[in-house]
Amino acid sequence: MKFIKPLAWEAWWLMHVSIAMILFPMAWAIFAVPNLFEVIFSTDTIVLFKAMLFGFLWGIGGILFGKSVGKVGVSLTYGIVMGLASAVGSIVPLFQIENAVNQPAFPFIITGVVIIVVGVVVVAWAGIKRDNQTNADTGIPTGKAFQIGLLIAVLSGVLSAFLNVGFANATPVAENAVLAGAATNNSSLAAWVVVLWGAFLMNALYSVVLLIKNKSYVTYKGAWGTKAFRWSVLAGLFWFAALGIYGQGAALMGSIGPVIGWPMLLGMSLIISNIWAYREGEWNNVKTPFRIMLVGLSTIIMACVILGYSNSLN
Repeated sequence: MKFIKPLAWEAWWLMHVSIAMILFPMAWAIFAVPNLFEVIFSTDTIVLFKAMLFGFLWGIGGILFGKSVGKVGVSLTYGIVMGLASAVGSIVPLFQIENAVNQPAFPFIITGVVIIVVGVVVVAWAGIKRDNQTNADTGIPTGKAFQIGLLIAVLSGVLSAFLNVGFANATPVAENAVLAGAATNNSSLAAWVVVLWGAFLMNALYSVVLLIKNKSYVTYKGAWGTKAFRWSVLAGLFWFAALGIYGQGAALMGSIGPVIGWPMLLGMSLIISNIWAYREGEWNNVKTPFRIMLVGLSTIIMACVILGYSNSLN
C-alpha cells in the first residue's frame, strides 16, 4: 500500500478487494471444488446469510480501523484490534462447539489465546515507545477525541474477528463440498467464497461512495500498468493466498481448526510484519523499544506452540 499513487486510496482499494475477495477466491474454488455453485446454493439459506453477514460486519471493522488510526495512532490501534480480533475470533467458534468446556484441549486453548493477546499488547507498547522516542509527529488528538478513538478501535477489534466467525459458521458449505467430491482441505475454499461475498459488498460499497463523493474515479485514467495497478493485483493475490492456505489447514484440523488456527495466523502475521518493518529501518536507533518488541514476538511464538500442542489433544 506504499505504492498507491497515482490512484486515490478508494480507487486502489476497489481494485484490491475485487481481486482479493471475488476473482481469486472464486477462481481457486472453481478449480478445486466440483460444481462449486451447486454446492453453495444447496446449503441452507440461513447458513449462507449468516456467513455473508459476518463477512459484511468484518468489512465495517476494517473501515473503523482506518478511522481509529487517525485518533489513537497506528501502534495502539494495531495492538487493540489484533488482540481483540485474535481473542474474539477464537473464543466465539470455540463455544459454538458442543461440550467445548469439557474438551481436553480447552484449558490449553484459553491459555494460548490469553498469552497471544499479551504478546500483541507488548508489541503495541513497543510501537508506542518507538514513536515517542523518535518524536514521530502522529497528529493524534488528546482528551475526548482520544477516548472516542479508543472506543472505535475496540469496536473495530470485535468486528474484525467476524471474518473467522463467518468462516467457522460456513462449515456446512465446506461439508457439502466434500460430499460433491472436493478434498477436505479444498472444501474450505467454498466456505471462503460465501463469507467474502459479504465482505466484498461492504468494502466495494464504501469505495464506490468515496469514488463518487471525491470524484476520485478520474485517478484510474493512466493508472493501468503502473506500479499502483500491479501492487493492487499482487496484494489481492497475497491477501487471499494467506486466508486460503489458513482455511486448508483449519479444515484438516476439524471443528477445532478455526479456534486454534486463527490466533496463530494473526500472531504469525504480526511477527512477519515486524520482520519487514525491521528490514525497512523502522526499528533503527530505538534499542529499548526494539527489545520490548522482541519480547512480545517471543511471547506470541510461545502462545503458538501452546495452541499447536492443544491440537494434539483432540
